[in-house]
Amino acid sequence: MELRINGQTYEVDEAYESGNLLWVLRDNLGLMGTRFGCGAGFCGSCTVHVDGVATRACMTAVQAVVGTEIRTIEGLASPEGELHPVQQAFIDKQVPQCAWCMSGQIMQAVAFLEETSNPTEEEIVEAMKENYCRCGCYVRIKDAVSTAADVMAQNKTTVGAA
Repeated sequence: MELRINGQTYEVDEAYESGNLLWVLRDNLGLMGTRFGCGAGFCGSCTVHVDGVATRACMTAVQAVVGTEIRTIEGLASPEGELHPVQQAFIDKQVPQCAWCMSGQIMQAVAFLEETSNPTEEEIVEAMKENYCRCGCYVRIKDAVSTAADVMAQNKTTVGAA
C-alpha cells in the first residue's frame, strides 16, 4: 500500500496496513515528529493534516488515508529549510517547555490559520482548545499563533502586491 506524505510517496510495510497512521509514520517510515500522547485522540500530540484537515493520527486507520495527501511536522518547512511562520513564531515566542505536544500544537495552528486569516483571540483559543499542553504554555501558544497569523497575512499582502 502507498501513502502520499509531505509530497512524497511511501510504501507501507504490509505488517502496518491494518494499523493506525501514527505507528506507520513513526515505526514504519521513521517520521518521528508526530508524537504519541494519549492514544485516544484527546490530547492532540499526534495531529497531522489529511487533505489539509487537522487529524489525530493515533485514531486514523491507515486504510482511511490511502489516496489522500498527508502532511506531518516534517513537511512544514520549505524545501530550502525556511521554517513555516507558525514554527518560527513558536521558537520566537519560546513556547515549548518540555515540547512533547508542540508538533501537534503547531500542526493544529497551521490548519487553523490556513482557514482563518485574521483570527481573534477568542477564535485562536477555540481552535487550539482540544490540543493539550501538560506544561501549561497556553498563553505563549496563543501569542505565537497570533504572531504567525500576522506574519502570514503580511506575506499574503506582500505576495499579492508583487
